[in-house]
Amino acid sequence: MFKLACASLWNRRVSAWLTVLAIAVSSLLLLGVERLKTQTQNNFANTISATDLIVGGRTGSTQLLLSSVFHIGNLTSTISWDSYQHLKSLPGVAWSIPLAMGDSVRGFPVVATTGDYFEFFRYGQQQPLSFADGAMFANEQQLVVGAEVAVQLGLRVGDPVTVAHGSGGPSFSQHDDHPFVVSGILQRTGTPVDQALYIALEGLGLVHGEYIPASVESGDHGHNHHDHNHDDEHAEPPVYTLSAVLLGLQSKPLALRLQRDINTYRAEPMTAIIPGVALQEFWRTMQVFERALFSISVLVVITGLIGMLTTLLASLRERRREMAILRAIGAGPVQIFSLLVSEALVLTSAGLVLAVAGLFGVIGLGGELLQQWFGLSLSATGLTAAEWRLIAAILVAALFLSLVPAWRAYRLALADGLSVKL
Repeated sequence: MFKLACASLWNRRVSAWLTVLAIAVSSLLLLGVERLKTQTQNNFANTISATDLIVGGRTGSTQLLLSSVFHIGNLTSTISWDSYQHLKSLPGVAWSIPLAMGDSVRGFPVVATTGDYFEFFRYGQQQPLSFADGAMFANEQQLVVGAEVAVQLGLRVGDPVTVAHGSGGPSFSQHDDHPFVVSGILQRTGTPVDQALYIALEGLGLVHGEYIPASVESGDHGHNHHDHNHDDEHAEPPVYTLSAVLLGLQSKPLALRLQRDINTYRAEPMTAIIPGVALQEFWRTMQVFERALFSISVLVVITGLIGMLTTLLASLRERRREMAILRAIGAGPVQIFSLLVSEALVLTSAGLVLAVAGLFGVIGLGGELLQQWFGLSLSATGLTAAEWRLIAAILVAALFLSLVPAWRAYRLALADGLSVKL
């Protein structure tokens, strides 16, 4: 019956190919939405790893997460340098990364930090940051560039960069008196790390007038001040306030206790969040849009299947002579019924094969463009269990829809017999 169904469809190949194309496009949209949802969620969760706590001024967990990790929005509350020293001294803290933000370069955020950022920050599956070219900043006049920033702005090691006041968009307040020089370019990570520039805390303090190098105070302009130790609590801090602090703990079970201690710290109001928990909470707020997009894709697939149903029903009247010939050579009503069901499954299967091929084709050929233009990082991994379930659901739906033209063909075969009533 399968060969007969293929031969019958080939005889009507123009309409059959149009039906296959409609099913392929609609199925590609549904599978693409599922792949985008799954991998975006994975990329979202892998943006930061190995960081046990994120600490900032008193604010909401979502705002602190978006600002410190994704560089989205501004934190209206900050924490003092003394509070940062307190956080570093808490029992169980293995390492700390201070972050100060608020400036930008042509719309890309500038993050002021220390060398600990490049040593301890992890993303994905505990992957460390690495340099595609150059090295991390060695003094307050050097700057590290994320991979995407380097591509968009055409920056190379040794290029001068002027930082502007403000977190994004055009700025009329340029720090022209203190230009920076690119010392290194990071390898692409597929995370917000690629879309930021990094300077030393001393560099931020220098452009804002909060930090004065020892050489200026002593008149020795030839001295390299990178070795100046700011870990001493009595030393002059490079900046007065910080936007956030990333903490790594010696033991993960300490996170809940330290979170409570930090949130109840009386000297200064602070908020401590666990990145994994905050990421899950934020993703749940996005489920409304995710479900809406998935529902639209399902409706598009249903439209494609209804188009197949319409094509099969419309062809029945023209095929009554074909049915009579099949009856004459011994085909019974059950075989006629099976023929229509087989045709529907062949059309749907062909559409699904094209959809899967199109999905991997788009990812393989246009993955880099999707990353550059839309910030969507997709990988051509094998079909997931959820995608296989969607494919099976489409086939089952096609099977049930094919029962309508199959039943009508069965009734016509019984009514017509070997004579065709046109």
